[in-house]
Amino acid sequence: MRSVLGIDAAWTEKEPSGVALGVLDGARWKIAAVAPSYLSFGMSPTTARVRGSLPDIPNLLRVAETMTGRAVDLVAVDMPLSRDPIVERRVSDQAVSLAYGGRWAGTHTPNAERPGKIGEALGLRFEAAGYPLMTTEINGRGVIEVYPHPALVELARADFRLPYKAGKVRSYWKDLTVAARKERLIDTWRSIVALLHAEIDGVSDALPLPLPTASGHQLKAFEDMLDAVVCVCVGIAALEGRAVPFGDETSAIWIPSPIPA
Repeated sequence: MRSVLGIDAAWTEKEPSGVALGVLDGARWKIAAVAPSYLSFGMSPTTARVRGSLPDIPNLLRVAETMTGRAVDLVAVDMPLSRDPIVERRVSDQAVSLAYGGRWAGTHTPNAERPGKIGEALGLRFEAAGYPLMTTEINGRGVIEVYPHPALVELARADFRLPYKAGKVRSYWKDLTVAARKERLIDTWRSIVALLHAEIDGVSDALPLPLPTASGHQLKAFEDMLDAVVCVCVGIAALEGRAVPFGDETSAIWIPSPIPA
């Protein structure tokens, strides 16, 4: 059995971070768990508003190991990570933006404040737990940086970034009503869930779509879990030699290789 832990890591401790666990048991990968926050990972699903927190990395890895019976093989994190302190745009940011900026999937610009100490601590804690940052190849247990926007562009064979962020529905569909925007967002999520389910068994069951009456925090919680599953998908591709690292030895963002037409 092999496993990948995916984390949609918030850049501040006030916001929750989605977490998902994918396992290979036999010939197919499947989703073993998904949660809208570090604190709720491994616990029963809830509709209550989740809280942000700093990650307890040993506990996350321990909970995942309890579910699978063995240590996690790879951790895929949506968070700027580097072997050097991050104070400005990195080679990896430039490489991804050069390759995907024309498809509206370039990277955000990290700096010393965002994600700052949170990102630096995340990398150091994983390294202390036996998961060093991997930037050029997958050679044992480790952690990789991923970025869902270009990952979904490749998985969906899309010309441009998919409009799936709950906080940006107004900019996506300016002429629609609030209710219509929410319905369009959920339709987009439905397509992404189907796409991920084709790659990993159990995604549809693990990510039931929110109702149109869902609150803002419920929509955001779903989005965070969706991104965590995307992280798992990229981690699986990296383990299987189907992902490309954009960057250098200091930092790299792993993106699934383009799917042949």
